[in-house]
Amino acid sequence: MDMALPIVNATTAALARVSAAFNAPLARAVVFGVHIDGHLVVEGLLIAVIVFQLSRKSYKPPKKPLSEKEVDELCDEWEPEPLCPPIKERSHIDPPILESAAGPHTTIEGKEVVNFASANYLGLIGNEKIIDSSVGSLEKYGVGSCGPRGFYGTIDVHLDCEAKIANFLGTPDSILYSYGISTIFSVIPAFCKKGDIIVADEGVHWAVQNGLYLSRSTIVYFKHNDMASLASTLEKLTRGNKRTEKIRRYIVVESIYQNSGQITPLDEIVKLKEKYLFRVILEESHSFGVLGKSGRGLAEHYGVPIDKIDIITAGMGNALATDGGFCTGSARVVDHQRLSSAGYVFSASLPPYLASAAVSAVNYLEENPSVLANLRSNVALLHTGLSDTPGLEISSHALSPIVFLKLKKSTGSLATDLDLLETIAEQVLKEDSVFIVASKRSTLDRCKLPVGIRLFVSAGHTESDISKVCSSLKRISSSVLSDHV
Repeated sequence: MDMALPIVNATTAALARVSAAFNAPLARAVVFGVHIDGHLVVEGLLIAVIVFQLSRKSYKPPKKPLSEKEVDELCDEWEPEPLCPPIKERSHIDPPILESAAGPHTTIEGKEVVNFASANYLGLIGNEKIIDSSVGSLEKYGVGSCGPRGFYGTIDVHLDCEAKIANFLGTPDSILYSYGISTIFSVIPAFCKKGDIIVADEGVHWAVQNGLYLSRSTIVYFKHNDMASLASTLEKLTRGNKRTEKIRRYIVVESIYQNSGQITPLDEIVKLKEKYLFRVILEESHSFGVLGKSGRGLAEHYGVPIDKIDIITAGMGNALATDGGFCTGSARVVDHQRLSSAGYVFSASLPPYLASAAVSAVNYLEENPSVLANLRSNVALLHTGLSDTPGLEISSHALSPIVFLKLKKSTGSLATDLDLLETIAEQVLKEDSVFIVASKRSTLDRCKLPVGIRLFVSAGHTESDISKVCSSLKRISSSVLSDHV
């Protein structure tokens, strides 16, 4: 205790001297008429020291070169990261292999099966007129041009096909793409850039998602096919926000959603578009040649003038039974893509015989509108037959050629749900020779909608085909989903 007292007294005296020094007149200065106290001087010095330390170059000890033995040891110890994550047992892709044309009936492993896995909506696969036109084009032009359209890949049949589609839809012009799925994810980045706003449905399929990503725009999703959610989203983006008045903004939707079979209410979207001054990009791969009195798509179905839609895209691999895709709209919209759309500028042009097949398919649809009645009759028949399927329920629109069946009671795991659905599809093929598919998702797919079984209905299916798939699905789903009903 006696030894501690001197230390305490000394510390107190030192603190008193420091305090007196700071409070002394010499510790005060007047700079440009401003009184500066001593503690400000100390703080200034501390800041100067910190800045000095931060500005100094970091010390690096001299490098000592490794010996050859050390290099070899490090190489032996190094384990590179795998290029991709390990593939799970159920993730292995082993699809059935078709041994004939993918018509309403096809051949798999030497056995004829009823095919509900191909989007051959009008039943045109194997149509004689289309085959004849393709053969004639093949003999005249060969397999392809081996070059992009803007250089030496444009052939007269390409121009004929573009004019045919534009005339059919009643638009000023159209533009062909070489691959159906690349159409939409080339078109979106051609018009939407960094800083633009895109409001998109959360249920859009992967190709649309990829186009949104490549655009680098600001993406805002609204609830799937929910117009109240869309209206609320547009209101939040535009209300009192003068910045949005000066930038480009778009609504991106599918006419028939590949991930649900739902039909988007175009009439309401056009009203919201005009109210909030947005542009509309409509993806019509599953509605072109299907919806409307004469198959002209969603605009005809709702009675909306085609010029109310700014940009329309569609793949030709569904209703037209060919390949490639197109975009249609005003002349300015089309011309812009000829110099700025990656899928058009850098891809080899569509093989001429596929363009000829598309022209013949549109001609067939114009000459035989009754094929649409057959398709809708088959869709209605399938809806009726599957309405009471154990453990499954139809979530698609009554007019959609994609009849989408999802689980009534989800397991809570997307992977487990998909396993159950794939088991049903495999057994239906194995036991009853009916080819159906579950809606597999890529690891890149951000869609959050439930998975399901997709049945692609064709005008070429018979009542017997539909009866067969209905009875098979009911029996096998009852067995597989017995613990989930």
